[in-house]
Amino acid sequence: MWLLCVVAAAACDRLPGRPRSADRPVRPSAVTDFAMLYGDNCAGCHGDDARPGAAVALADPVYLALVDDATLRRIVANGVPDTAMPGFAPDAGGALTDAQVDAIVRGIRSRWGRTDALAGTTPPPYAAPVGNPGRGQRAYAARCASCHGADGTGGDHGGSVVDGSYLALVSDQGLRTSVLVGRPARGMPDWRGAKGAAPMTANEVADVVAWLASQRPPRTQATSATANHPIVVGGLQ
Repeated sequence: MWLLCVVAAAACDRLPGRPRSADRPVRPSAVTDFAMLYGDNCAGCHGDDARPGAAVALADPVYLALVDDATLRRIVANGVPDTAMPGFAPDAGGALTDAQVDAIVRGIRSRWGRTDALAGTTPPPYAAPVGNPGRGQRAYAARCASCHGADGTGGDHGGSVVDGSYLALVSDQGLRTSVLVGRPARGMPDWRGAKGAAPMTANEVADVVAWLASQRPPRTQATSATANHPIVVGGLQ
């Protein structure tokens, strides 16, 4: 009788229409697959290795060579205040567990990090105080105006970098990151410049960021501008 009960119980699990264990849905909090987590939470803004996004590319070895894992994890978990980058940890209003945040950080690093990304160069530091806007205007004219226009409102090879809606949604560190790593998929070089050009110095980077930040409208004006002309430019810094 005992043997018959065991056989009957096993057979019940194979009844027509009964889902197998592999067919049962996984709880969202139990998902640890990087491709699924990144695709659902990050790719919409940051793109992937197949297509760029509106925000800083995470599939960029240069960016990953500049930012450490602790900073990357902090931004994924907590977001960036006053930008379009949300926090994904529960304490920041998100829905990802600590293990899922860790899986995203590990996956980004293992999939797109590259030890030779800086090619033996010494870059300016990833984070630093903003510099001097006056010097920054001159550095911008020498380094950036050929693409983004003399006044920053756009040129033949680049869009506006002084648009109030854009500046209202990106932090000073976000501006610095863009200057440092560029937008390779869109033809914008990193701090090393185009082939044959001298790399930007640490002071030039800080000063350009200061000049760009000085173009940011007051918060009330910026809020009004973004309400009328929403632009997705947030994301990891």
